[in-house]
Amino acid sequence: MTALILNLSPTIELTDEQFFQLCQNNRDLRLERTAEGELIIMPPTGWESGNRNSKLTARLEFWAEVDGTGLTFDSSTGFKLPNGANRSPDASWVSRERLEALNPDPDKFLPIAPDFAVELRSASDSLKTVQQKMQEYIDNGVRLGWLIDPQNQQVEIYRPGQDVEVLQSPTSLSGEDVLPGFVLNLAQILS
Repeated sequence: MTALILNLSPTIELTDEQFFQLCQNNRDLRLERTAEGELIIMPPTGWESGNRNSKLTARLEFWAEVDGTGLTFDSSTGFKLPNGANRSPDASWVSRERLEALNPDPDKFLPIAPDFAVELRSASDSLKTVQQKMQEYIDNGVRLGWLIDPQNQQVEIYRPGQDVEVLQSPTSLSGEDVLPGFVLNLAQILS
């Protein structure tokens, strides 16, 4: 099952608060909103993708706790991007410095793009759609993004102002200068 996209415009224009309330009232649904106001209803993933994502998030969190310079977020966290879209990366990280400067309401979506975002492509995801989402992250301030694609055994690395780097069957990924010292072993995630 692929994501369902509802074009509400111009009939219904949801405010940020209305979209937030819609998400709160439908906690069993995974909802995102595009910059154009389209509502995206995403199906749950299969067990294999869920297990891969759990490993990914756990490894990022373990590094972040030791590093201490930022916080990690799982796929249930909403981000309000500068372009107006509401997105939920599969895993993400934001520096403490940016969070403290923002002082966001902890019960609302974070009104910034994360510093780092990962999308783990599941069997139901269109590669083109996930690639567009990754580019949207970069265009809105994400400093490093990974698209992990187990179906094609590859990883696409997104960085601002650079062409997408495609790695075929890498064994690990580096957090580079965004996540210094973070190395993600892909043995149980990409395979």
